[in-house]
Amino acid sequence: MIVMIEIGLVGVPSSGKSTFFKAATLKDVKIASYPFTTIEPNEGLAYISVKCPCKELGLSCSSCIDGIRFIPIKLWDVAGLVPGAHLGRGHGNAFLDDIMQASALIHVLDVSGGIDSDGNPTDNFDPAKNIQMLEEEITYWLLGIFKKDIHAYQKNPEKFSEIFLKRFSGLGITKQHLDTTLSLSGLTAKELLGFEDENLFRFIDKIRQLSKPIIIAANKIDLSSAKNNFIRLKKRFSEKIIIPTSAECELALREASAKQIIDYLPGAASFKIKSENITEQQREALEFLKNFLIKNGTTGVQNCLNKIVFDLLDMIVVYPVEDENKFARKDGKVLPDALLVKRGTTARELAYKIHQEIGDKFIAAIDARTKQQVSADYVLKNNDIISIRSGR
Repeated sequence: MIVMIEIGLVGVPSSGKSTFFKAATLKDVKIASYPFTTIEPNEGLAYISVKCPCKELGLSCSSCIDGIRFIPIKLWDVAGLVPGAHLGRGHGNAFLDDIMQASALIHVLDVSGGIDSDGNPTDNFDPAKNIQMLEEEITYWLLGIFKKDIHAYQKNPEKFSEIFLKRFSGLGITKQHLDTTLSLSGLTAKELLGFEDENLFRFIDKIRQLSKPIIIAANKIDLSSAKNNFIRLKKRFSEKIIIPTSAECELALREASAKQIIDYLPGAASFKIKSENITEQQREALEFLKNFLIKNGTTGVQNCLNKIVFDLLDMIVVYPVEDENKFARKDGKVLPDALLVKRGTTARELAYKIHQEIGDKFIAAIDARTKQQVSADYVLKNNDIISIRSGR
């Protein structure tokens, strides 16, 4: 069964999450410069972009735009997180519940220094504080959940993994996350349970990093105060992926494209004005956007989506087809589907992702490029085009 990737947008109130969400999905949401504009989580479809194989193969393909394939993912915009959220402050635990269904998180960070940790307007605020605060809040919340079972762990240390996964599997935390963290710590479950809170915090923090990886969208990069803050953040958090972003510019470009004013593909470094019938105000706005793209390359929104899927979640794109000779399904549609799968996925596992019965009756797979048969344990490569053979 094909399961869509789910990504959560997080950040303090007024950081630009809802603008990012609308830019990525073009879905109507409340956007305002006051805390907690978003209370209930917004859900919409965003798209990651890849180069479609059609041009390489000389095919006529109706599933891409100018050779760019857009593959849907689910995006969640949840209420802003403030210090003390794990204790119930602000939107509190409801916020933290909302993000747990996501495989990874985009931290939309106001890099201009124009808001504090509560989302209130200010001057010269250090955005690094919000990076630390947000990650600590999520970890403290997970630690609180962990402690609910502390007596059960201590009474039955040999059942540590079983008890832990019963509690946490619903939050997207797997046995692999737990085993990796235990391995990195070099500790047994019994040793771990003898730790003080500080050491337990570090253990749970590692679980968080593995199960909810975060990319940082350094938002409002179009503001004059943002550049120096961005440079400092890149130096201080060199291990993190931090992408300069202007959700507001991306939203303006996508809305202008939707109104047929410009030709613009998400993630592109330029656009073309289509309509001659535009106002002077619109012309000035487009000139600003043009200069922004010349200076920055992109708005960063599409880059964030692509980076989180391909770099943090380590996904690849595979194209299943029925007719390997025509690179099409039975009705003749060329490269009809593009699936995101985890790197290391095998041909048989792909068959199961397409349909349970196809996996159960798997016979072989064909590499459509080479026309060669590959085995069930063949490890798929990015941009593979695969035809599955199954029994009746």
